[in-house]
Amino acid sequence: MSPQDWFRDPAARPDVVAGEAAAAHQAQLTKPPGALGRLEALAVRLAALQGRERPGVDRVWITVFAADHGVAAAGVSAFPQAVTAQMVANMAAGGAAIAVLARQLGARMELVNLGTVAPVAAHPDVRDAVLGPGTSDFTRAPALSDEQLARALNEGSAAVERAQAQGSELFIAGEMGIGNTTAATAVACALLDRAPAVLAGPGTGLDAAGVARKVEVIERGLVRHAGLLADPAGVLACVGGFEIAALAGAYIACSQRGLPALVDGFISTAAALAATRLCAGADEWLLFSHRSAEPGHAAMLEALGGVGLLDLGMRLGEGTGAAVAVPLLRLACALHDEMATFAEAGVAAGSG
Repeated sequence: MSPQDWFRDPAARPDVVAGEAAAAHQAQLTKPPGALGRLEALAVRLAALQGRERPGVDRVWITVFAADHGVAAAGVSAFPQAVTAQMVANMAAGGAAIAVLARQLGARMELVNLGTVAPVAAHPDVRDAVLGPGTSDFTRAPALSDEQLARALNEGSAAVERAQAQGSELFIAGEMGIGNTTAATAVACALLDRAPAVLAGPGTGLDAAGVARKVEVIERGLVRHAGLLADPAGVLACVGGFEIAALAGAYIACSQRGLPALVDGFISTAAALAATRLCAGADEWLLFSHRSAEPGHAAMLEALGGVGLLDLGMRLGEGTGAAVAVPLLRLACALHDEMATFAEAGVAAGSG
C-alpha cells in the first residue's frame, strides 16, 4: 500500500467555536460549575464534534462487521467457528444482544458479512462483502493479503458513508468473529510493544490453560511477522482480521468525515488504536463507551488517553457496550439543552 492511501489522510478538525459556545452555555445552567461532572464535558465535546452548540444523539447508526479467523484452528476459542455465521443469523433475526439494544435505542442496525467459514443465510439486513472464508492463520502466513486489507478498510468507510447519508449523529461499530480476541490481542501487542502474557485474556470463556495456549499462539505470530509490524497497516495485515480492519477503516472515515464514533470494547478498541496510528487526529472523534473485562483493554485505553463511560464487567462485543452507553450520551445532551439558565430561572448565579 502506498502512503497516498485515503486512510492515511488526516482527520477533520472539531469545531472549536461550537465547543466554546457550548461551554459558555454550560456555565450559565442552574447548577454549581462542574456539578454534573463528565456529563458536562460530554455535551461540550459532542457540540464541538457535531458543530452545533446544542448536540444530540437521537439518530444512531450501528454496523456490525462479521468474519472468521484462520488462527481459530489453533484452539484459541471456547466456541467453534460455525458460531460466527450462526450469530449473524441470530442478529438478523433480532435475537442477539445488539439487536435487542438497537431496538430499544431506535437505532438503525446493519450487518456486514466479510467472510465466514460456514455460509451466512441471505437476509435483507445482511450485506455480503465477502473477502474470503475467513483470514489465514497468522502463525503460518499474513492474516490478510494487501488486497483484502484495502477492501476491508474500504468496507468500513462505506458503512460510515451510509450512516451519514441517513443523517446519523453517532456511529457505533460492532463485530462478530470466533477467534477475534486473539487477533485483537496480537494487534494490541504489536502496536503497544507489550507481551501477549500481559494483554491476553479469556475472551469467550477460556480457562487458564486456554489463555496460556492463546499467549503461545500470539507469540508465534508476532515472531513470524516481526519485520512487518513497524507500520500499523502491516500490523492489521499480518495479525488482524477482516472485521478488525473494517472497524479501523470506519473509525478513520468517521474522523475524516466529521462523525462522532462511540467505541465498544476490547476488539473495537484495538481497531481504534490502529486507526489513530494510521490517521493523525482520529482520536479526537472517538468516545469510549466502557471498560471491558478483558485485561488488555485498560492498557489500550491508557495509550489512547481514553476513559470508558461505564464499567459493567462486559466482554460480549457486538457493539453492546457502546449501545448501553448511548442513553448516557442522550441524558448529557438533554441536560445541556433543557436545563434553565440562571437568567431564565431567576436564580442568582453561584447560589447553587
